[in-house]
Amino acid sequence: MIQGFRLLPGLLDLEGQRALVATVLEAAKDAPFRNQTTPGGKAMSVANTSMGQFGWTSDGHGYRYEAVDPQTGRPWPPMPSVLLDLWREHASADVPPDSCLVNLYRGSAKLSLHQDKDEADFGFPVLSVSLGDTALFRLGGLKRSDPTHSFRLASGDACLLAGESRLAFHGVDRVVAGSSTLAPGGGRINLTVRRASPRPAG
Repeated sequence: MIQGFRLLPGLLDLEGQRALVATVLEAAKDAPFRNQTTPGGKAMSVANTSMGQFGWTSDGHGYRYEAVDPQTGRPWPPMPSVLLDLWREHASADVPPDSCLVNLYRGSAKLSLHQDKDEADFGFPVLSVSLGDTALFRLGGLKRSDPTHSFRLASGDACLLAGESRLAFHGVDRVVAGSSTLAPGGGRINLTVRRASPRPAG
């Protein structure tokens, strides 16, 4: 497996998972989940929203981070303190994250192999936290054609893409429907905590 990738099973206990789901759903009242489109005009099967200073956006103008939710015209909801704490412990103790992409998988939603490369500094890891239904996660290498490994991410698990794995191709093949009752209405909520902006000066 590619160097720098870390699997963090059971990072959140059940009480912590429930509290985080409640926080996410409350935030989604201000910044609703939406199925964005790729620059090519294809609707994504995964619905998403964001929390933090910047939100990840995709449309005909490309992939980017925005300080204001283009759907509401308002700033994104704040990032929960528990995610800031997890980032400080597992990703960077010195520089805080400024964006959390929240993906909602329901039905046949999946995420094809891709790289997270819309951020300003790839020296910062991406911390991914899983809630709800189990996902079949696929991790490859730095080229789309590299061999891949697949494994399950259950509710409360997390993983870290750091070092060489920071730009590894990865995706979600499918979600095991009904494997958890954590998320109201079913499905999987995935939180990817990131540093979208450059490293602070000094």
